[in-house]
Amino acid sequence: MLTTVDHSRDSAGLRYVYPVVSRRAGGVSVGVNLNPNNACNWACVYCQVEGLSRGGPPPIDLDLLAGELSGFLQAAIDGDYLSRHAPPEARRLVDVAFSGNGEPTSAAEFAAAVDVVGRIVERLVPGLPVRLITNGSLVHRPGVQDGLRRLSELAGEVWFKLDRALADEIALVNEIPGSPEKAARNLEICAGLVRTWVQTCWFAFDGQAPAKESADAYCRLLQPLAGKLAGVHLYGLARPSMQPAAPRLSALPAAVMQQFAAQIEKETGLKVIVSP
Repeated sequence: MLTTVDHSRDSAGLRYVYPVVSRRAGGVSVGVNLNPNNACNWACVYCQVEGLSRGGPPPIDLDLLAGELSGFLQAAIDGDYLSRHAPPEARRLVDVAFSGNGEPTSAAEFAAAVDVVGRIVERLVPGLPVRLITNGSLVHRPGVQDGLRRLSELAGEVWFKLDRALADEIALVNEIPGSPEKAARNLEICAGLVRTWVQTCWFAFDGQAPAKESADAYCRLLQPLAGKLAGVHLYGLARPSMQPAAPRLSALPAAVMQQFAAQIEKETGLKVIVSP
């Protein structure tokens, strides 16, 4: 049975396609995993991918991806997959989401994969949202921008990761050289091409919630971009990290999450959806 706390990539026995119950989307999300080798250009401390390594994906078999997605969607629409595998409150398809075990846009075939997925969705489930969940680090690349334009043609959207806005905290949480300026530039590019939400994982590190300076810097980064963004998905730790830092992480009380959401809304005017 699919649950919100188990997002196993092999739940359907397929290479690229995997269903999950998404607490943020509110039903069954059909994941597209372009990083089946568990490789990513980031190494976020809260990542749930076991055996995560640095790097990019192997070549993508677009024909296999098309066959898997077509077969799964048909089983979900015409068969009994959802009634057998999803809890009653989640027995509906809510989206097809490029997510998975690494950064989807690091695949050389990313734009082509968006086109493949788009054509299948338009044929089998017209109107089903197509989403990209990304760390946004490669948005400056022309090929990635081609994929974002195609996503916009599909009336899709991006969930763009921005966990922290201070350089040292970006380095700590995402384990990359911290550059708030680059994050802001790429976020602006992304929002100019396709409907874009910011997604932020907010949690305690070594028992300490992010400091006021962290929250203030986050709001300052978003303020000049707020008019171009759809809103913010603010979420906590729902599933255990599989990374070495896991023992140092803990969820924040719902009241703390709501307090930060209120600050974001007040200082930026953006809508904030909270998933503690």
